[in-house]
Amino acid sequence: MRFEFATAGRIIFGAGTMREVPAAAAALGRRALVVTGANPDRAAQLTAGLQAAGVSCVPFAVAGEPSIESVRRGAQFARAEACEMVVAMGGGSALDAGKALSALLTNTGDVLDYLEVVGRGGPLERAAAPCIAIPTTAGTGSEVTRNAVLGSPDHRVKASLRSASMLPRLAVVDPELTRQLPPGITASTGLDALTQLIEAYVSVRANPMTDLYCVEGIRLAAPALLRVFVQRDDMAARSDMAWASLLGGLALANAGLGAVHGFAAPVGGMFPAPHGAVCAAVLPHAMDVNVRALRERDPHGDGLRRYDEVARLLTAKSTATAEDGVRSITEICGRLEIPPLRTYGVTTADFPELVEKAAKASSMKGNPIVLSSAELSEILTRAV
Repeated sequence: MRFEFATAGRIIFGAGTMREVPAAAAALGRRALVVTGANPDRAAQLTAGLQAAGVSCVPFAVAGEPSIESVRRGAQFARAEACEMVVAMGGGSALDAGKALSALLTNTGDVLDYLEVVGRGGPLERAAAPCIAIPTTAGTGSEVTRNAVLGSPDHRVKASLRSASMLPRLAVVDPELTRQLPPGITASTGLDALTQLIEAYVSVRANPMTDLYCVEGIRLAAPALLRVFVQRDDMAARSDMAWASLLGGLALANAGLGAVHGFAAPVGGMFPAPHGAVCAAVLPHAMDVNVRALRERDPHGDGLRRYDEVARLLTAKSTATAEDGVRSITEICGRLEIPPLRTYGVTTADFPELVEKAAKASSMKGNPIVLSSAELSEILTRAV
């Protein structure tokens, strides 16, 4: 047995833990770029706490998912303002932007010098600046991953900026911050978390340590997500989802993902579709096609055994099969009112390009079985 495991330098989890951020930040520097989503007012309490701790704050808002241009502009701004560190608070988009900016704060090359797929993919010359990541959704697990996903409108795709030094120095997961999420965002981000747990568990790169996280996360996420979708103030369910999301981030950063996320990058790059919503729309169909392919081509392999275990965790039934797991996920997506991909403009005319890009995506390398172009097209046909 041999594997590696890397995560944030320090993780703080629990209700009210955001109060610990100012003191931690003060130990890292005196001038912070505070990265938020479109509405920086949501970080007013954080900013006040930082300033009281002697940390001056330079605000930078990211509207929507980060792009090459928004990160390029943010890096120039942060350097001009002599920022020493980054404090990112928000959903996965804000956290990814924060991690990318922490890398570019200390590396003066253009973002395309380091970006995968559409850039040169070179290594960072210097370690990223210190970054504190504070998620406000229970979804991406970005607070404990080493990459930042950036959109490239010119190429109609998303690609990653990636380095071990981009792992945040501190991840603060406070379930209280997710209390005000509306049902739709709760559903899509929560299904992103569940997708990450399932894909990391069945990944060809899974290892005993990530298995522990995935088993615990899957067991908690399905019932908690259904509860919190109906009652946003169910803080026990909110806490379970925040914990499951963190576990998913820990797992995917070390075990990889699969076909769902293989499609998420090109769909999100070509259409105005939020990442979590794409994952939610694709998940049941990718699972179904994977299970069928494993039954046909690798019936005695580890992939099918792992899908059986996913089913047992989802249904709490010891006799559940992989197909039962697919039915359970399909039911969950129905109850959470997940819209199909056509909602975002995807049509059959887009399938060839999406399939080609998905097949080349880094996430696809973790899928438990190599899928044919016909099987990938079938996933899209059913998801649209």
